Amino acid sequence: MADPSPLTPSILAFLAPPRFAALASLDRNGAPRQAVLWYRLDPDGTLVVNSAAGRTWPANLRRDGRVALAVTAGDDGYSWVGMTGVVTDVVDDQAVAQADIAGLARRYHADDPDAAERLISEVFQHQHRVSFRIRVVGIHEHMGG
Repeated sequence: MADPSPLTPSILAFLAPPRFAALASLDRNGAPRQAVLWYRLDPDGTLVVNSAAGRTWPANLRRDGRVALAVTAGDDGYSWVGMTGVVTDVVDDQAVAQADIAGLARRYHADDPDAAERLISEVFQHQHRVSFRIRVVGIHEHMGG
C-alpha cells in the first residue's frame, strides 16, 4: 500500500492556480541544479512537468529521480510550498508528451489562448518532448503570515 499523499486540501488549493515552480535536480557531480517551469497537478496528486529533450535537468531526472520543488504565490514570496518527490514515470511517447505540453501551454496562457496555440504549433510540435510524473513525498510550506 502506498503512503498517503502529504498534499492537504489547503496545499492542493495553493497549487491549483498556474504558478511557476522551481525544480531542483542533481547534476552528475551531486551539485544541485534549478529550473523554473510549468506544472500540472493531476487528481491523484501526481505533479506533471515537461521539457524539450536534451536539457540538463531532464537528463538529471532520468539518472536520479529525486527532486525538490518550490512554488510561490506570485509577488508574495511569503506564501510558498516546498515539496520533495520522486519521479515515478518518464514519458517519451510523443503523443502523450506533446499533449502534456499543449495542456500546460493552455493552462499558463489561459488569458491569451491564441498565444498558447502559437507556442504549441510554432515551437513545441517541432521539439522532441519528455514528461515526468512526480509523486510528492514531503511538504514544507509557509502559507503567509
